[in-house]
Amino acid sequence: MSQIVFVLEDDGDISRLVQHHLEAAGFTVRVYGTPTNIVADAERQNPALFLLDIMVPGGDGLDVCRRLRNHPALSTIPIIFLTARAGENDRVLGLELGADDYITKPFATRELVARVKAVLRRFERPTTPSIISFEEIVIDASAMQLRVRGELTTTTATEFRLLDYLARHPGRVFSRDHLLDAVWGDARFVTPRSVDVYVRRIREKIEGDAENPRYLKTVRGAGYRFEVPKPA
Repeated sequence: MSQIVFVLEDDGDISRLVQHHLEAAGFTVRVYGTPTNIVADAERQNPALFLLDIMVPGGDGLDVCRRLRNHPALSTIPIIFLTARAGENDRVLGLELGADDYITKPFATRELVARVKAVLRRFERPTTPSIISFEEIVIDASAMQLRVRGELTTTTATEFRLLDYLARHPGRVFSRDHLLDAVWGDARFVTPRSVDVYVRRIREKIEGDAENPRYLKTVRGAGYRFEVPKPA
């Protein structure tokens, strides 16, 4: 069965172009000219990825992104912004909201398809169970679920991948550049400082005191290290 991509785009010419090339690449595409029904439809049938324009009638892609990232059942689905807003502030805001890539218009259709495939590859789940458990934290890679103190904790796909990668290499110090390569791959809108944004968000979810982290440590001048406390 082909993967479904939900596209929020009000420009008919662009939406037809995107739909044509994604369908030619083997995807099933559903196009929305406004954000009115996109979240409700996604609840009924989860897409593999959202491709969101920012400026659309009746709302905007940023608000849709916020709603998706706060939705327990949809928060881990990858999001790519496809927009004419190319300013640095727009890119940073997209990152802060949890976007996984950011493509500016005008764009090359081959690049668009390649980046959709690249984002989906990054979020492929392992076929065998793979669970890390320590103290009050359980990281289930196969289900892409995080539990903290017994509660299911909402994460974005990128937050989960970064946490999972660090937790699977306890004690090792990773530079920001290394983490970008390992977690984001060829995403082009992220920078080494983007890692800091995601680390802060992860700490807010797993640490009792995000300002004094017990697990996710900063190594000044080097990067980050994940520590699994030893049993007493």
